[in-house]
Amino acid sequence: MRVLGVECTASPVSVALIEDGKLKAEYFLNLKTTHSQTLLPIFESVLKLSGLTVEDIDVIAVTSGPGSFTGVRIGISAVKGLATGLDTPTVPVSVLEAMAYNLLGQNVIVCACMDARCNQVYNALFEVSGDTVTRLSEDRALMIDEVFQDLTAKAEDFGEKPIVIVGDGADIFYNAVKDRGLKLQTAPEHLKWQRAFGVAKIGYEKALNNDTIRANELLPLYLRLPQAERELKARQGDLSGERK
Repeated sequence: MRVLGVECTASPVSVALIEDGKLKAEYFLNLKTTHSQTLLPIFESVLKLSGLTVEDIDVIAVTSGPGSFTGVRIGISAVKGLATGLDTPTVPVSVLEAMAYNLLGQNVIVCACMDARCNQVYNALFEVSGDTVTRLSEDRALMIDEVFQDLTAKAEDFGEKPIVIVGDGADIFYNAVKDRGLKLQTAPEHLKWQRAFGVAKIGYEKALNNDTIRANELLPLYLRLPQAERELKARQGDLSGERK
């Protein structure tokens, strides 16, 4: 079974091909380029260099969020366009969960952090034990202090396992809390970022269990409203207060 993974929820963009559970190809860029211009050429390059066409792909997995509202929409729209005509099954994947797969083969606690700005991160916690990834929290949008407090409360349960921070918000989170008594470390540079490998790996595992959906069922996962909507609601709240 061949599974393509697509990831463009933040600055990096990548596409990965897994065949029968093994990584065959991965194309990764972290140049802050426009995903609408780079995603499809990357997709086409992975297929061409692998000697495949879209018709040869059994499942396409894509990160449905959280992350950049524009990036999430671009990824889902691209996959819908590619998969709909061929009725290729799809798998929506949490990018936070996909990042935990960067640490496969280790025995660690993964704290996935994506920069949500305003001193917030999109976050989830996972335990990695060899080839097994276990979710320890839901995906959530929290203040950095709230994530630190949650880690502190759970630290005793983690035992001697290192707490490793991954994601484009890893350095932001680490620098904010590194002097507050909890032993933390950021992942090495090549394992830190959002990558399509984990997306394809999760897609493969779910496809084995027939846990797929049709492309037209793909929906973005937003943990909070877009900034424009938040600002509109704030203004409406102010106006409502003035009328009272």
